[in-house]
Formats: sequence, C-alpha cells, structure tokens
Amino acid sequence: MSEVAEKIQEIGIVPVVVLNDAKDAAPLAKALCEGGLPCAEVTFRTDAAEESIRIMTKEFPQMFVGAGTVLTIGQVDRAVEAGAKFIVSPGFDPEIVDYCISKDIPVFPGCITPSEVAQAVKRGLKVVKFFPAAQFGGVSTIKALAAPYVGVKFMPTGGVNAKNLADYLGCDKIVACGGSWMVKGDLVKEGKFDEIKALVEEAVQLVADIRK
Repeated sequence: MSEVAEKIQEIGIVPVVVLNDAKDAAPLAKALCEGGLPCAEVTFRTDAAEESIRIMTKEFPQMFVGAGTVLTIGQVDRAVEAGAKFIVSPGFDPEIVDYCISKDIPVFPGCITPSEVAQAVKRGLKVVKFFPAAQFGGVSTIKALAAPYVGVKFMPTGGVNAKNLADYLGCDKIVACGGSWMVKGDLVKEGKFDEIKALVEEAVQLVADIRK
C-alpha cells in the first residue's frame, strides 16, 4: 500500500466532515486533534470545503487532511492546492482517477462492483472506497469482492457507526472506515466542539479495543 493508505490504516477511522462555514474548520480540527484523531476527509459538498481544508492544514500541520466527494478534476486541483493529502470520490470516475495517478496524488475511488474494482486493479490501486457501505451489503459484500481481487483492500463509508465498527475493522480486507458519527453536522453548527472531542475520544478507544 501507499504511504497514505498505511497512514489511514494506522488511524482506523477517517472522520467524514461536512462544513457549511469555514469558521468552524479550526475549532473542529482542534477537537479532532485533542481527541486523538488528527485526520479528516473534508467533503466538497459545500462551498466552504476548500477554505476549510486550507485552514486545517495551515493551523494544524500535524493533521492528515483529505478531500472527499470530489467529482471533477477542477476540485482535485483546488483541494490539493489548499493542502489536501488525498482525494476520495464516491464513485469510480476514470477521468479523475487517471488525472490523480498522473499527478501522483493518492486517490480512493468508490467501487461497489467487480467491474469497478477491476478498473482500479488495472490502474494499480491497492485501496478503494466502498460507498454507500450499508446499502450495498457491508462486510459480506466486501469479503465477496475481495475474494477474486486478493490485492485490493477497502475503506467502507456510509452507515458505519460505533455499533457496527467492530464488524468492519474485524475484516482483514478493510484498512479503515470513514464515519461521521463523531463529527455530526448539528454539533458543528451549534459549536459543541467539546462534545465532538468526547465522541472522538470514544471512537479512538473503540478502535484500540477492537484491534487488541
């Protein structure tokens, strides 16, 4: 696996963050770092994403920040320019994947079918996103896909939470899980960063307990 994928595996959970206002980026990053999870996948679902990535990476250089929900090459460029260390897309877009590979940018495209995984393998990718995980069969589907594609591992996102995290991380074909339960949008909007920090601490401990 790439150095970035190994880092993600080491962390175990990647907080999937949706920020509607860039002013929340710094306090959220602080809560993540203090909670023991200096990592975030900031989704490009809002206009605040690019600036939020820039703030996080500048003010918290120890953070491992990537861009999620990347749908265009333009967004790839903006995300990387802002400081993103990796790109995540919800589906397999050959144009985005090939562009990232050509620029040596770590990319994790969404793959939920054998055909999509085959396209990832063809391009030398070792880790792909599996989204939306819950709706497409979760761990059992991942195990089925991994059987013929022995060199590929998965990062499931979508419906992953504290209750089913052990099922996912217990599978050796899963490097890490993307999740938003510790960075809920309403808590961010209400400025409840102490609550977020507490949830992050619980998540970090949960990963540690699962991996004992």
